[in-house]
Amino acid sequence: MNRVVIFANGVVQHSAQDNAALRALLDADDVICCADGGVAHALAMGLKPQVLIGDHDSIAPEVLAQLQSAGTEVITHPKNKDKTDLHLAIDWAVAQGASEVMLVTALGGRLDHLLANVLLMTRSDYAYVHLTLVEIYQGQIQWACVLHAHDAFELHGALGDGLSLIPLSHVVESVCLKGTQWPLKNHTLTLGDTTGISNVFAKSKIKIEIGEGELLVIHTHTPA
Repeated sequence: MNRVVIFANGVVQHSAQDNAALRALLDADDVICCADGGVAHALAMGLKPQVLIGDHDSIAPEVLAQLQSAGTEVITHPKNKDKTDLHLAIDWAVAQGASEVMLVTALGGRLDHLLANVLLMTRSDYAYVHLTLVEIYQGQIQWACVLHAHDAFELHGALGDGLSLIPLSHVVESVCLKGTQWPLKNHTLTLGDTTGISNVFAKSKIKIEIGEGELLVIHTHTPA
């Protein structure tokens, strides 16, 4: 299956600059999936969602009817459920065989939803999916992923780009980081540690390796 791009119901300003930056990240063959109210963000960007998932409590009935008439597949879940709409949308993408899923418009607004949306990336049943989260604000592109135990990962960027490493498990062992202003070698990060915050790309390609644990990686790029 092609990459699935999931629009969540976060808080987005929708400036022309930010919309253009997000659209530039999309491919023509991406599957556009919206988690309930996230459909408003897709529509604001002029995108036609192929799939809409959720309890539809954040969508006006006339908008829902228009989407159905336009051919959007609508998957309805009860309002009283055990998973958020975004969680259900990721589950759907994984069940369809997607190997790559990108979450967008997932931050801002309610703190509980913001944290839950980020921590969804740590779920073990998504460990074999290339799951990323992208946030764009005032032209700045922030890209995030989670590294699991014994992962090795390369990131390409521009000199001066920002990089932050945030431990999500009690301990992240044997952290090795090359290509940044402040490299690390067999370093241990603990939950709540800020050692990995606000590093800088010293080369256009950096490499990250970890031993045990889970690590949130955030790459920040400001286009010239």
